[in-house]
Amino acid sequence: MHTIDYIIIAVYILALVALGLYLQKSGGKSIDSFFLGDRKMPWWALGASGMSSNFDVSGTMIIVAMIYALGLKGFFIELRGGIVLIMAFLMVFMGKWNRRAQVMTAAEWMELRFGRDKAGNAARLLSAAANLLFAITVVTYFAQGGGIFLGKILGIDPDLAMITIVGLATLYTVASGLYGVVYTDVVQGFLVLFAILYTCYTAFFYYPLPDEFMVSVPLIGEGFQTLNVNYDSWTNILPGWTMNLPGEYGQYNMFGIAILFYLFKTTIEGSGGSGGYLIQRYYAAKSDREAGLLSLFWIFLLAFRWPFVVAIAMMGIAWGASNSVIQNPEEVLPSVLGTMIPAGITGLIVAGLIAAAMSTFDSVVNSGAAYWVKDIYQRFINPDASEKMLVRHSRWSSVAIVVIGVLLTKQFENINDIWGWLTMGLGAGLIVPQVIRWYWWRFNGYGFAVGVIFGMIAAFAKLLFFPDLNEYEMFIFVAAISLTGCLIGTYATPQVDNRILENFYRVTRPFGFWGTIKHSLSARNIEQVDAENKRDILSTFFAVPWMLLMCITPMLFMVRLWSSFFVALALLAGLSVALYFSWFRHLSTEVDLEGRGGLSPDGTPSFEESTDTNA
Repeated sequence: MHTIDYIIIAVYILALVALGLYLQKSGGKSIDSFFLGDRKMPWWALGASGMSSNFDVSGTMIIVAMIYALGLKGFFIELRGGIVLIMAFLMVFMGKWNRRAQVMTAAEWMELRFGRDKAGNAARLLSAAANLLFAITVVTYFAQGGGIFLGKILGIDPDLAMITIVGLATLYTVASGLYGVVYTDVVQGFLVLFAILYTCYTAFFYYPLPDEFMVSVPLIGEGFQTLNVNYDSWTNILPGWTMNLPGEYGQYNMFGIAILFYLFKTTIEGSGGSGGYLIQRYYAAKSDREAGLLSLFWIFLLAFRWPFVVAIAMMGIAWGASNSVIQNPEEVLPSVLGTMIPAGITGLIVAGLIAAAMSTFDSVVNSGAAYWVKDIYQRFINPDASEKMLVRHSRWSSVAIVVIGVLLTKQFENINDIWGWLTMGLGAGLIVPQVIRWYWWRFNGYGFAVGVIFGMIAAFAKLLFFPDLNEYEMFIFVAAISLTGCLIGTYATPQVDNRILENFYRVTRPFGFWGTIKHSLSARNIEQVDAENKRDILSTFFAVPWMLLMCITPMLFMVRLWSSFFVALALLAGLSVALYFSWFRHLSTEVDLEGRGGLSPDGTPSFEESTDTNA
């Protein structure tokens, strides 16, 4: 890079830290301010922050690698998590279900579902521990990817780059909490959007794909293999059942099965909700309507990621055609930015991608710290802690998560290894109990706790004793053991008190197997809840393909497949109309039950008459 690029990056980072420190007073008033922004932040800020948080450098490097090596079909590999398809489920129903609980963390939610007895405490404690572990591992993933990216761009040691970017992001995150996270994310979003638009313009007009070119894939162990491909095969987004890839990417050769598996996994994950920074935005939302609007805006902005990764892959291919082929697909992104973007613009784009790395990192750290403060320290260690002490612990735990996460970066060879284990190993251990808790009345706190324990043991057993399991085998192995634990824990212990279940159902109103619990409502309320649930189920069938087409359509535009582009655009328009009538126009409508309440201090439901539709 040139001097002007370094100046732009330095000025941007200093301004970002200054903004975070400026918001220190707002975020430090209480833990409600630190972790939820007092539930007063507007939906557009939460949605823009969510987009910035998802647009991480590590994930973008992996996605670029998949598109570069596999062509547009690489999009479907990222059904495993890179597309964030869970957002379609959060948009339609899962976001508002979680918001209605009015809690701070997914672990605190366990008491609403299971009560405050030993079973509820076990579920809450295990949920907090698992989410803390997940946050630390995600920090590891983002720190390693950010270090590789920044080290390559700046020509410095990746570890030094990692410590620099992590240290700066930690500074304002610790200072201002979610206020700093969200509003710095909004500022970062503008830079990210500029980076996307400029890169897409450059690739579209100056680097169209040739008829034939070369790409490279990693071999197992060490080394890379160059492949000859042509325009038609690379741009063909319609997936076949098989591929013929050598080396590390050979695990995706049963391509049709991989796609079906990833779709199944995403459906299960979306139906169970999420923890961490994704769900934190919904806990902070003002109403059901704003939960829906922030999701819609989030998905719209996130769709811009996909033409960007195609543009970077196109420019990487062009570089290989006139120089030497970029061997490591995970280095395509930094290689393109370091060689094919003019001075000044490089600084702005790199600053935008540093912004993306920092926004993901700060969101994970802030949401992860909440599990220690709210669900472990305040709930089990020091229930009488003052707000000042809780805010202090919020900052201390944020630093601890960062330090442990950075130390773990040496345990993984590359960022794809971390991502695969996160989504298919550690994530699988949480998915099963997270899904069952919403839809089956008999599931209890011990069932959740045992399921999580079994899942965590299985995930680490895979890492230590079965390293050669591929992603599908890993998911099935971990999920099956977790399900076994859920059933053992549930049937070996008593059911949850009906009063707690009835209160939970009144507050959240999910669909599923609720039997007599549901029929504790009046006939009028049952009819209203059923109508809402039927609309949501129908809307989900529209929302999933709609979100996929939001990503696919601009990708087809970038590679000039005009007939496919206009077909995708027509389908996208049709699904948008269907979503409007089945979902969007009902956003302001919420069932008004005769009596809704929460839990009293002893853990029993406390009902009260309410007509507040945002209660």
